[in-house]
Amino acid sequence: MTADPATPLLDTIDNPDDLRKLAPEQLRQVADELRLETISAVGQTGGHLGSGLGVVELTVAIHYVFNTPADRLIWDVGHQAYPHKIITGRRDRIRTLRQGGGLSGFTKRSESEYDPFGAAHSSTSISAALGFAVANKLAGTPGRGIAVIGDGAMSAGMAYEAMNNAKQAGNRLVVILNDNDMSIAPPVGGLSAYLAKLVSSRQFLGIRDLARRISRKLPEPLHRAAKKTDEFARGMAMGGTFFEELGFYYVGPIDGHNLDQLIPVLENVRDAAEGPCLIHVVTTKGKGYAPAEESADKYHGVQKFNVVTGEQAKGAAGPPSYTNVFAQALIAEATRDSTVCAITAAMPSGTGLDKFGQTFPDRAFDVGIAEQHAVTFAAGLAAQGMRPFCAIYSTFLQRAYDQVVHDVAIQNLPVRFAIDRAGLVGADGATHAGSFDVTYLASLPNMVVMAAADEAELVHMTHTAACHDSGPIAFRYPRGNGTGVPLPENPERLAIGKGRVVRQGSKIALLSLGTRLAEALKAADQLEAKGLSTTVADLRFVKPLDDELIRKLIATHEVVVTIEEGAIGGLGAHVLTMASDEGLTDAGLKIRTMRLPDVFQDHDSPDKQYDTAGLNAPQIVDTVLKALRHNSAGVSEARA
Repeated sequence: MTADPATPLLDTIDNPDDLRKLAPEQLRQVADELRLETISAVGQTGGHLGSGLGVVELTVAIHYVFNTPADRLIWDVGHQAYPHKIITGRRDRIRTLRQGGGLSGFTKRSESEYDPFGAAHSSTSISAALGFAVANKLAGTPGRGIAVIGDGAMSAGMAYEAMNNAKQAGNRLVVILNDNDMSIAPPVGGLSAYLAKLVSSRQFLGIRDLARRISRKLPEPLHRAAKKTDEFARGMAMGGTFFEELGFYYVGPIDGHNLDQLIPVLENVRDAAEGPCLIHVVTTKGKGYAPAEESADKYHGVQKFNVVTGEQAKGAAGPPSYTNVFAQALIAEATRDSTVCAITAAMPSGTGLDKFGQTFPDRAFDVGIAEQHAVTFAAGLAAQGMRPFCAIYSTFLQRAYDQVVHDVAIQNLPVRFAIDRAGLVGADGATHAGSFDVTYLASLPNMVVMAAADEAELVHMTHTAACHDSGPIAFRYPRGNGTGVPLPENPERLAIGKGRVVRQGSKIALLSLGTRLAEALKAADQLEAKGLSTTVADLRFVKPLDDELIRKLIATHEVVVTIEEGAIGGLGAHVLTMASDEGLTDAGLKIRTMRLPDVFQDHDSPDKQYDTAGLNAPQIVDTVLKALRHNSAGVSEARA
């Protein structure tokens, strides 16, 4: 680590009004100091680094030129907004990023008036900015909607759905396309920068408007020809014809790190009377910090790191991550079966499919930020006899729910859903928590839903999914490392809908789904110390339920508690429904359900999140003891 950097000019800026008091020639120093402060802060907290460093100059230029917060600035995803937070009144808390009670790692409406729209999922910014722009237009109030969207986010259809309706906003909508992978345009040269400045200038737009008015007085064939000539000339010079067809006036590409180019272009766009405008800026991810520039993927999201060396802090050696265990298990399945293939939506390293792709490049598919397409593509593969695994984070699979229902479940196609980041996710907070997948999947006919209690169970479930050809099947597993159990050399094909008893008792039954099993076993130890004989069952499946096992446990135990790391409507709801349908609670209610609370939990350490959720061993014990007291008093009471 190193001491905080000297930032004399940045120290004078508390909000964009202070920034706008500076002379243009001072902005270079502001950007340099802002980059140093961002590196220093993330070095101490961890978080997203490369994406924020790539937009430092753009952040300064936007806030300098536009009247934020009246002009509503929306960062797509929001993980690149740390520099934005620093110059919008939150610098004094920037070293609390992603910590309990601290700043969010994404934009958040409750945090600042400069965060008009909360974000963390990709490709929503243009739709939101369009909403702000049209609302101001209808109300007759000043203010634009400004969306900053990365080139990767343009692989999602939602961005184009929004752009297709952008004409309604007139000149109040500005879209800034942050191209940080050279995936759309070649490197920027002096000519393209000059042309961008020229075609966004008031003089050019004035001449163009005059020519347009004259052309309207011409016969229709000549008017159409003049319009096409204008579009063709600018398209030949600069590109962007596709965006023009969607109704945008295209400007770019320009160097996103050159303030002498950025400021005039943004000022021209700000003052233009044209309709929606798209500015194409080219940036370098990790700009200004050599380790991040040289390894964009490695420094996209980082642990705490040494600013001087770039070396990231390493945790103590421990069990492999669930993601890595899944990747290796899937590679083993694909080695045995040539029909096994894998699909992910722009998260190959996050889901472990980068390793699968290295081994089976012809059977690995990264479809970009397009979860809807990923699911229906997998459905097509399954319909043609392949065994597709669709590996998507729980929070991102939500974006494809219609496809899961209509294209997979209704047709009963054997798509395998590997659901990573199921449950709470620590520092990423509510926007990335996998809280709802059990609820939204287990409600679907034809769907099989499993949850791995440990990494060995994950291997078994991967194999079980590969063997399951009679319909869709899903298995969920959490973020982070496993529990350290030995991995099986030969995976077991699990019997669908059958759980297992891992500890036998007689008075209390704890029914666990997923990785809270370890806490259930701890709770059982504590209950046994109080003289309460406790059974612990790992149900493995929530759809279909192991009705036979549950029926037996309800009949032979005084209190039954379900435990799951998911929202209401999951395991507990299914067990209660089964018990109610079969009249198993007529002799007195003795079932309690433990689940995630009905709130969006803020970011914090995993242990604190579980404690807040009430899913650790002490809360399990407390739930049992309260149920026993109510039972002995003959009182039926809802769960505390």
